[in-house]
Amino acid sequence: MTDMIKNETVDKSCGNVFSDLGVDAADEMLAKAKLALAILEAIERRELTQAKAAKILGTDQSYISKLKRGSELRHFTFDRLMGWLIKLDRNVVLTIKQKPQNQEVGMIQVAGL
Repeated sequence: MTDMIKNETVDKSCGNVFSDLGVDAADEMLAKAKLALAILEAIERRELTQAKAAKILGTDQSYISKLKRGSELRHFTFDRLMGWLIKLDRNVVLTIKQKPQNQEVGMIQVAGL
């Protein structure tokens, strides 16, 4: 058996995996992913089952499962995700500010995690 040398290139991330992968609305997807992570961390800290979490959040257990798997994240609205955080005793603070001139369009960003 011979060892083969592989020439691999590594691209530096721009800081948003969704953008790196060419996903549409990458900023929004990253923001939703961060909100989802905050929800899942709150559920874990409280040691809730998916069924108990669903009851608190006023939803079906299958939605908690989808959130945990990351599937269908695109279909969760910001309203729903932020509402769930509030029901899990989290504060959600929105800040609106002018975009920098060198930035082409406005964006959505989640901070504080």
